[in-house]
Amino acid sequence: MIIAQLSIAPVGKSVSLSRYVKIAIETLKKENIKFETNAMATVFEIEDLDTLFNIVQKAHTSVLASGVERVITELKIDDRRDKNATIKTKLKSVQ
Repeated sequence: MIIAQLSIAPVGKSVSLSRYVKIAIETLKKENIKFETNAMATVFEIEDLDTLFNIVQKAHTSVLASGVERVITELKIDDRRDKNATIKTKLKSVQ
């Protein structure tokens, strides 16, 4: 299982980014994946890299389609192959 952290931010529009975060989240909801949004990013679980990059591209493009001219997208990938890690198991391991 791949656990990924995604942050997408338009540059030069306004101080508040919540409108754009909502657009990206709506895109993720359409993909039927497990995700959690926190104060700084969105973390999700995904089965493979092809699906991951496809979803990230859709989220990135959805924010661009909202009328912004520049977007910075940050992606962090934890692709663990030795055991089935999930968001829940990662959190549990540090509690």
